[in-house]
Amino acid sequence: MALRVHAVAASAPSAAPKSTFLCLKRPSFLMLRRPSKLLTRRCALLDEQQGQVSFTEEENSLIEALVGIQGRGRSAPPQQLTDVEQAVQALEGLQGVPDPTSSSLIEGRWQLMFTTRPGSASPIQRTFVGVDNFSVFQEVYLRTNDPRVTNIVKFSEAIGELKVEITKPTVFPYQTPQVLGIQKAAALIKDGKRILFQFDRAAFSFKFLPFKVPYPVPFRLLGDEAKGWLDTTYLSQSGNLRISRGNKGTTFVLQKKTEPRQKLLSAISTDTGVLEAIEEFLSSYQKKGKGEAELEEGEWQMLWSSQTETDSWLENAANGLMGKQIVKNGQIKYVVDILLGLKFSMVGTFVKSSANTYDVTMDDAAIIGGGFGYPLELESKFNLELLYSDDKIRITRGYNKIVFVHLRTDGSKKK
Repeated sequence: MALRVHAVAASAPSAAPKSTFLCLKRPSFLMLRRPSKLLTRRCALLDEQQGQVSFTEEENSLIEALVGIQGRGRSAPPQQLTDVEQAVQALEGLQGVPDPTSSSLIEGRWQLMFTTRPGSASPIQRTFVGVDNFSVFQEVYLRTNDPRVTNIVKFSEAIGELKVEITKPTVFPYQTPQVLGIQKAAALIKDGKRILFQFDRAAFSFKFLPFKVPYPVPFRLLGDEAKGWLDTTYLSQSGNLRISRGNKGTTFVLQKKTEPRQKLLSAISTDTGVLEAIEEFLSSYQKKGKGEAELEEGEWQMLWSSQTETDSWLENAANGLMGKQIVKNGQIKYVVDILLGLKFSMVGTFVKSSANTYDVTMDDAAIIGGGFGYPLELESKFNLELLYSDDKIRITRGYNKIVFVHLRTDGSKKK
């Protein structure tokens, strides 16, 4: 017997101002499933002193290439890796801050956004730095009597972090920043670009334990293996972007301040404060109206939704709550991988009803395997409101007023 799912959302909201970037006003945003978390927040623009990160045109090319990158490069598709490498090389060929290790701009807390992994990197390094759920930072303080470089991998607020500390202020080259947790090393400025240092002791700091757990890395026994160097090949004039290369051939891209899309995707990766991050992101673009938003063609992977009540698997698939969306030639298609080569597919149409709203009808569903398909009698109708859209990410409010964040996966560009 064929199954029928019929879901019609509430009537479409009134037309929003003609703007690609919309800020959700408080009453409409509180219609989401988790309003209590938002009651304590104000929907206000980030002022310039707090937030708008400035990059040059060449720096923006690198930032654009990094948006949505998975595993800090580990799981990125080949074309995205190529785009990042080309942007890195272009910046390295420009004149950044001269003698960056002598500049105060290099000091502070940096977030690791991208890294390559040479064959010499340890399996532990490759495993943990590539996990999006962990936040990776580097703190650089060279203009002191005890110069230090500290690497930090924060597992979560509830779990804690791994610390690698130095016990002797001996100055040696540095092991690449992929070693996990917090790493403290005595550092020496060799020249205008190179920092030399060595790590010596490590321990886990767990929030649920009153003591530190030693990390089984015998740095003292490793000798030269625990030594290395780090070259800063580009430091932006703003002090917000840095490119470094290690002695093992690893490339690192770090930022002091991340642009709004990166902040949002980071919140999604760590599953921390996503609704608040969406609100802040949309608020930050409130004044950047650029005309009516369009539903961009391409393949879009769903990263996150505000759904908290779980329906059946089939209902979720039919309402776009999982899998991928393909938008092309006036049609929208849901594709969900099931198992053993089987896929759920549902095709429908959309019609623009206002500046940023579409009426969507999904009514052609099937389970597909190989060259065969089993049709399903499913239908889903709802209003789709575009809250933000560019050629990398898309934020919408759709079925049952659930908010969705999608990431483009086909590498398409706006024409």
